Amino acid sequence: MKIIVPMAGIGSRLRPHTLTIPKPLTLLAGKPIVQRLVEDIVKVVDQKVDEIAFVIGPSFPKDTEEKLIKIAKNLNAVGKVFVQEQALGTAHAIQCAKESLNGSCVVAFADTLFKADFTLDAGVDGAIWVKQVEEPSAYGVVKLDNGIITDFVEKPEEFVSDLAIIGIYYFKKGENLRDEIQYLLDNNITEKGEFQLTNALENMKQKGLKFVPGKVDEWMDCGNKDITVETNGKVLQFAYEEGQNLVSNSVVLDNSKIIEPCYIGENVILKNTTIGPNVSLGDNCLVENSTIENSLIQTNTTIKNARLMKAMIGNHAYFDGEFTSVSIGDYSILN
Repeated sequence: MKIIVPMAGIGSRLRPHTLTIPKPLTLLAGKPIVQRLVEDIVKVVDQKVDEIAFVIGPSFPKDTEEKLIKIAKNLNAVGKVFVQEQALGTAHAIQCAKESLNGSCVVAFADTLFKADFTLDAGVDGAIWVKQVEEPSAYGVVKLDNGIITDFVEKPEEFVSDLAIIGIYYFKKGENLRDEIQYLLDNNITEKGEFQLTNALENMKQKGLKFVPGKVDEWMDCGNKDITVETNGKVLQFAYEEGQNLVSNSVVLDNSKIIEPCYIGENVILKNTTIGPNVSLGDNCLVENSTIENSLIQTNTTIKNARLMKAMIGNHAYFDGEFTSVSIGDYSILN
């Protein structure tokens, strides 16, 4: 099986944190978002994943390919990296990795995480992973008939279904998807100027291919700052419930305490500080005279005299102040 991960978006909703680091490589509880995504997929599918293809943007940092290849290698898979030179839609992004679209494959967009426990049905042509939501008008949804997907509806104004598409898809034969997307490209079939995956799925359905819903128990978005901080807390909670220890043995506690669940990286120094619950604190951070809860803080950052809640702070930052729900990018100073 292959996994294709389109991740070329600029992550504008998560700025300033995506100005220097692509959103999928933002650390969440110590791991890049995209790494957590592919690890979760490998756990769920009942086939060996032998290749992971990543589709990145042209302005991504030079070391991005090296990092992604390493993520795939750690999962015993071959990593490949493709570049989407122009943002021309979801279908176009997937087609950038067309050489990997053969055999069974999973397509997963890298701005979402999930928890699920189900088996892929070898008797169908594909699966669209969905989650029941309270406000379906904000999402693309699917309609069902006897367990088979009959319609794809984008942001319905009137209720047609509450099963929202979360951005993860399984295809028994990736060639079918590749050919349908190529048809869209060759005939310039677009919506609002972009080539859409839903159009390719609709064409496949019209040709008799059968898709079923793959339901997830938990859908965690990483769109904007507040949602990403919330997702960080959920990831920590799941890890804690599974008995994982995410606090490094190298942490220096000086009149300080950690309230689980937390992720604390290597060489972190805490002085007169309380950390947690639901805090991720990256490697080489120094925190003094502070209380931090429900926050996501990257690496090599110094925080002093702070009371932080629902905060997100980047790498190599310096924060000394009384604000609480802050959003500070890499290499920023606020004191």
